[in-house]
Amino acid sequence: MFTEIPRSRPSTPLLDGIDQTADLRQLDDVQLPQLANELREYLLYCVGQSGGHFGAGLGVVELTVALHYLYNTPDDRIVWDVGHQTYPHKILTGRREQMHGIRTQDGLAGFPKRSESEYDTFGVGHSSTSISAALGMALAARQQGIDRKTVAVIGDGAMTAGMAFEALTHSAHVEADMLVILNDNQMSISHNSGGLNTYFSKIWASKAYTNLRAGSKSVLSKIPQAWGVARRIEESMKGFVAPGVIFEELGFNYIGPIDGHDLPTLISTIRNMRELPGPQLLHIMTQKGKGFAPAEKDPVGYHAINKIEVKPSVAPAQPATGKKPKYQKVFGDWLCDTAKEDKLLIGITPAMGEGSGMIEFSEQFPDRYHDVAIAEQHAVTLAAGMACDGLKPVVAIYSTFLQRAYDQLIHDVALQNLDVLFGIDRAGLVGEDGPTHAGSFDLSFLRCIPNMLVMAPSDENETRQLLYTGFKFKGPAAVRYPRGTGPGAVIEQAMTELEIGKGIIRRQGKSVAILNFGTLLADAMPAAETLNATVADMRFVKPLDQQMILDLASSHDLIVTLEENAIAGGAGAGVSEYLSSQGIDIPVLHLGLPDTFIDHGKHQDLLAACGLNTSGILHSIEQRLEILNQSVSARESKRL
Repeated sequence: MFTEIPRSRPSTPLLDGIDQTADLRQLDDVQLPQLANELREYLLYCVGQSGGHFGAGLGVVELTVALHYLYNTPDDRIVWDVGHQTYPHKILTGRREQMHGIRTQDGLAGFPKRSESEYDTFGVGHSSTSISAALGMALAARQQGIDRKTVAVIGDGAMTAGMAFEALTHSAHVEADMLVILNDNQMSISHNSGGLNTYFSKIWASKAYTNLRAGSKSVLSKIPQAWGVARRIEESMKGFVAPGVIFEELGFNYIGPIDGHDLPTLISTIRNMRELPGPQLLHIMTQKGKGFAPAEKDPVGYHAINKIEVKPSVAPAQPATGKKPKYQKVFGDWLCDTAKEDKLLIGITPAMGEGSGMIEFSEQFPDRYHDVAIAEQHAVTLAAGMACDGLKPVVAIYSTFLQRAYDQLIHDVALQNLDVLFGIDRAGLVGEDGPTHAGSFDLSFLRCIPNMLVMAPSDENETRQLLYTGFKFKGPAAVRYPRGTGPGAVIEQAMTELEIGKGIIRRQGKSVAILNFGTLLADAMPAAETLNATVADMRFVKPLDQQMILDLASSHDLIVTLEENAIAGGAGAGVSEYLSSQGIDIPVLHLGLPDTFIDHGKHQDLLAACGLNTSGILHSIEQRLEILNQSVSARESKRL
């Protein structure tokens, strides 16, 4: 058991000899526990150097060793779900020395990534995709006559999503030869039931039991009544000691639960199950943060950690400054304050309670808080049902996860014009978590939906006021805000319902008008000072402040739209569409995220790479002004 994160590289003689999984398979079974211990210690060390996810990874150390030991990877396919379990997998698959740079720009991704390694069979950001993907791979092998094993590892709550059960049903229907490993880390499906489960699991996975079962079926199938009785007895015995009846009914051969940290049992069980035909499901019990005492005690708090900085012997004196609240706290405080005023407010989230700042709300109003687990589609339609009967639901959801519930957003909420407010967290780029978690598209996919009110606040106080405005609005509304802290605006305790579709001029200038949508305002203002440009904080993406757009177009030579969202179909596109509809011909420069997936790195570095920091904004505008001036000069020369 480790109690501290190693500051210096630990001694890992077995691990150092593994550059590919073929090296791992040269070890004896008796050496594997030592390897697992070295792997766990090295994981602690390298995450301490870089920061990142590690609680889930610590929980699958033994499983990772067992899978790469027993399967011929990368030829055999292992699909991980969710992706932050895969740090031990990366260490064992040729990326050990690159781990110190994980989640940094140009470094390893924090999740499986097909372009990074042939061992990463499927890219994972959202959860609950592994069984579908692994089934596709198993069927591809069958179709092409390839003798290849396929394993899906699903865990950390991912089995709660409907997509996982859709895949289970189809897997049984097509009788796919594949193994699904349910990694139950006691934060989702069930608790360990004791040694009796392990005893029966060993029996059910053994070749003797499998042969007996197959032989009995062959004999008794000729006597339907006898086989029916035998089958019911078998299922009753399994159901008595294991929570696997549902999986058996879906068509899987269920084994478990077994201790996922008991490496010898894990090895022997998977070794036996590897040879069984048809869909197999192994249920293992693991502990998130296993082997690191603080993480075992607080698995949520140690889901991920920041890089451990070396402290100087004498810390320099720092001036006292007020700590800026994160946008998630702004949302959480607003939720609590509004709930005190309105008893109809209900808070809903798909497993993002901590990340979205809802812990205080859940404690103050437990009967009005619904964490539906990783089930985004259900969360949205649940809110729709509540709104139908008079409640006022607020759905806190990450932008990237709302993409999963797009159909429900359109058909169940917007089409019926229901009174649901969406607090869209992690809007824009999210830094180290990369493109799978970035909220790059919400303005584009929201503004095309009829009945939607779409808002993009520029700072913390605007976030609070627009959340209140959206809550008071009769119909579907969305407020999008980024991860982390804002510019430090003074937050007014009083809540004001702002006029729908009205922006505000933050700076009056000449020639250039910058129409800002969202939290890039702090970067736009210094650029505007240099250019003596006008800055409009638009606030509303839908409906647009059309009068303000007309006024600015009539008094300026260049319109610049600015957003931390895809340019394609974004807020700026809405401005151009409106100008075109009014027959107004004015140069427009759209600044936003380019038509590509932005890789992981520090948020400010990524903004700079996209030209969305102050210097980038200034450079883009100056370039466009130079082109416009050259065009004017060319036209004048032509006249002469």
